[in-house]
Amino acid sequence: MASGKKENHELTHKALFDVSHITAVVTGGGTGIGLMITQALVSNGAKVYITGRRQEVLDQTIKLYSTGPGSIHALPGDVSDKQECVRLAKEMESKEPNGIHLLVNNAGIARDDNTKFSSNGQPDTSDAKAISEHFLKSEPDQWADTFKTNVVGGYWMSMAFLPLLAKGREVTPSYTSQVVNVTSISGFMKGSSNGQPAYAASKAAAAHLSRMLATTFADVKVRVNNIAPGVFPSEMTAGSSGDDNKSKLDMQPSNPAKRFGHDSDMAATILFLAGHGGLFYNEQTLFPDGGNTLVQPAYC
Repeated sequence: MASGKKENHELTHKALFDVSHITAVVTGGGTGIGLMITQALVSNGAKVYITGRRQEVLDQTIKLYSTGPGSIHALPGDVSDKQECVRLAKEMESKEPNGIHLLVNNAGIARDDNTKFSSNGQPDTSDAKAISEHFLKSEPDQWADTFKTNVVGGYWMSMAFLPLLAKGREVTPSYTSQVVNVTSISGFMKGSSNGQPAYAASKAAAAHLSRMLATTFADVKVRVNNIAPGVFPSEMTAGSSGDDNKSKLDMQPSNPAKRFGHDSDMAATILFLAGHGGLFYNEQTLFPDGGNTLVQPAYC
């Protein structure tokens, strides 16, 4: 009969959430939610490459936040462009011949400037003409640009980086590489997302893209999961960021938690998915939203 106390090393926080073995790419990693994810990974030992179109933003992030024990490296480029995504993957292959373990498709835009309620008011929803006139102010290029970045960009990046993710899994056989797509609760809620139908529709599409990619990548053992945040401080929600690449919100929260998302909320989410504790998760969506989906029913 066995005697003595059992050790539970595999259940310690280090075993579950350690990311020191990870090499990651985070698109839009210089500001907002992307920066929160980058900080969480770097603070726990990961090597992180951040993409973005603004070199000065990437440089400032490295200057301020590459404080270890991991490290941050700039990978400038436009992820909404197919050839740029292919180029970034080739550049990464030269830098990391053993592959990578994590791709976070976080870069996103919102272009519903003509219809969002915060700056254009809300139409009378009992008047068909008022609804029609309000939402017809949206322009085709606003829809096209939104989908090009929020949906198609994640598709190009996932496909271009898939061989590197598979290589990372081969080099680290105890860990299955992963794509994490950052979408939004807007893609799961009914309504127009406060006058932002293009943005909400693009995030719904990105969430479904996650499901399709997870199925497509299953045989090469690369996982795909989805983070659908509520409101976090970012350039998208606040309109700008400061010298520290951080944003502040000047509005009131409407979720049951009565607050906006904190850096620590996003950090806990990505460390769970990226650590060994998250290895059993594939084709799943996490909702760090403070209970927003309790306020407005989701469609699925």
